[in-house]
Amino acid sequence: MSAGLVLPPGAGRRIVGGSLDATVKMTTDYPALTSTFEVVIGPGFDVGAHVHAIGEEIFYVIEGELDVLAFEPVDRAVGDWHRWESATGQTFATGGPGAFMFVPPGIPHAFSNSSDRPVKVFFQSSVPGGHENYFDELMAIMETSKGRPDAGTVADLRARYDIEQITGLH
Repeated sequence: MSAGLVLPPGAGRRIVGGSLDATVKMTTDYPALTSTFEVVIGPGFDVGAHVHAIGEEIFYVIEGELDVLAFEPVDRAVGDWHRWESATGQTFATGGPGAFMFVPPGIPHAFSNSSDRPVKVFFQSSVPGGHENYFDELMAIMETSKGRPDAGTVADLRARYDIEQITGLH
């Protein structure tokens, strides 16, 4: 490879569906070790707590406020990750512009937009298979099912992309 990649503002392939609007900036096809996105998360969106056995993720808030969590809770059976607590007393945090979250492999994590305004986030993922491919497949499932996907179909998709869902999506 003899050059890197430079994109002007706004450039990249968009993946839009529901409360997520992701602009793909870099894929693992480039080749790069991570997929990189600018993501706008709509009000009320909650990805639910989940974990990746292999992949790492990075979140950096550009605009708005995001609820975030990245720790092993005392009890994963608590259905709302906003009520989770770590063995050291850590709970979720809300961060505005400049807030950063790194998620190593094997660590449960979650994010949600509990505000009434969109949140813009810089997001990188080294989850196997390319997170852009996961988003593409998920949006196709959502479109085909008219927003009511079969739980088994979604579970199969997540398993292929190293995503173990712990709490539900909202």
